[in-house]
Amino acid sequence: MPAFRSFLFAPGNHARKVEKVFGCGADHVILDLEDAVAKAEKVATRALLVEALKKPRRCGGYVRVNAYKTEFCYGDAAAIVGPWLDGIIFPMCESREQIVAFDWLIGGLERERGLPVGGIDIIPIIETAKGIAAAREIAAAGTRVKRMAFGAGDYTLDMNMEWTLGESELEHARAEMVVASRAAGLEAPLDTVWVHIKDLDNLAKSAKRAKQLGFQGKTCIYPPQVEIVNRTFTPTAEEAAFARRVVAAFEKAEREGSSSIQLDGYFIDYPIVYKAQKTLDALGAIEAAG
Repeated sequence: MPAFRSFLFAPGNHARKVEKVFGCGADHVILDLEDAVAKAEKVATRALLVEALKKPRRCGGYVRVNAYKTEFCYGDAAAIVGPWLDGIIFPMCESREQIVAFDWLIGGLERERGLPVGGIDIIPIIETAKGIAAAREIAAAGTRVKRMAFGAGDYTLDMNMEWTLGESELEHARAEMVVASRAAGLEAPLDTVWVHIKDLDNLAKSAKRAKQLGFQGKTCIYPPQVEIVNRTFTPTAEEAAFARRVVAAFEKAEREGSSSIQLDGYFIDYPIVYKAQKTLDALGAIEAAG
C-alpha cells in the first residue's frame, strides 16, 4: 500500500514545473487541468500531461480534471485515462450523483481501453457548502473512492469566510470530512493546501492540526512544503518505539489472560493497542514506498 502523506500540485501547461515536480519528494504528484490552467489552454494541455505521465517516475501520478458541471470534464477524462495514470482528482464534488456518474464514466473508459475496471483511483475534493452537507452521502456512494480531500480555498469563498492563519473557521468542515470518511469505511481524508507559500511555520501548525483531527495527509502547492508535510504525517521514532512496546506488552499480557495493562504510566487496553498497530502500519507503508 502506498503512502498518502503528500500530494504536490503542478500546473499542467507549465513544462518546466511539470518536468521537476516528480523529483520533489512528494508521495504523489497532481498535474492540474483545473484552476492552474487558463480556459484557452485546457484542451491542448491534456496531451502534455499524458506525455509527462508516460515518463519514468518514483511517485504516484494523478491529474485534477475540471469540475463535473464544466464543459471540460468529459473531455479531460477521455484524454487522460490510460495505463500511465494512477488516479484522478475530482474537484467541486457536491453530490452522490456526481461521484457515481464520474465513477461510471471512468469505468467505461477503463473497459474500453483494456484496463482493470476500478484500477484508477478517484479522489473527490469536497470544497463547497453543498459538498460538506453531502459528504456522508458521497463517501457512502458505493464507488471506487477510497479517500476524499478537503479544499478550503473554494470552501471559504463559497461560505464567505475569512481564511485565517489559525484556521479555526475550518474546524467544522474538517471534522465532518473525517466523520463522513470513517462512517463510510473509507481511509482518512486528505487536508487542504496551504496558500501562504513562504510561511512554513504556520504550514507546520496547519498540518499538525489536520493530523490531530484525523487526516492522513495534505495537498501542497509549493515544493518546500512537501518535506514539512511528510515529516508531520510520518510517525516519529519515539512514536514508533512506543507503539512497538505497546503491541509487544499487550500480546504478552493476553497470553497471560489479561486485556488491560499499564505501561509507562499509561492505561493500555484494546483501543490503545489498535491505535499503536495503526501507527506501525502507517510507518510500514511509508518505508515500503521508499
